[in-house]
Amino acid sequence: MRVIAGKYKGRKLVEFENENTRPTLDRVKESIFDVINFFVEDSLVVDLFAGTGALGIEAISRGAKKVFFVDNNKRALEVINSNVNSLGVDAEVQNIDYIKFLKNLNTKVDIFLLDPPFKTDYAMKAIQYIYDNDLLSEDGVIVWERGFDNSEFQFDYDCKVKKYGTVQVVFLYNKKGNQ
Repeated sequence: MRVIAGKYKGRKLVEFENENTRPTLDRVKESIFDVINFFVEDSLVVDLFAGTGALGIEAISRGAKKVFFVDNNKRALEVINSNVNSLGVDAEVQNIDYIKFLKNLNTKVDIFLLDPPFKTDYAMKAIQYIYDNDLLSEDGVIVWERGFDNSEFQFDYDCKVKKYGTVQVVFLYNKKGNQ
């Protein structure tokens, strides 16, 4: 696993084995950032369910102003800290449940990166909480990586879905910024 582009392009990141943590494939990560590239510069990013921190680190490498890495798995936090420290970047790593983090969030976020364990409802709950509490900036985007299935979902955001093998990436854009 490596950083795809930007200031830290080519830098290798530490990974770890865990049944609930699967790193985003490089080709999927590259595609995600191709779509949201114009949102990243000087943005406030939350990497929820951060795992190794690869998505948030990619955002830092591409010019994000600040990234919060959120995970409640102690091994994941060790790996995230190792990765951000190896790059010498200033990042905020929090060992907290995702809903507790969102409840404590007192600012609007430009990009939420959601890559929760597949076959859970964590992302649905997080997205609904973000919407209900108006946590997404006016021109913000939520990026949700999920296992491909045919289950329906509906949110009051403009939605774009891309499929990469067995993975779907859902891009949810704040309608307020597109009116």
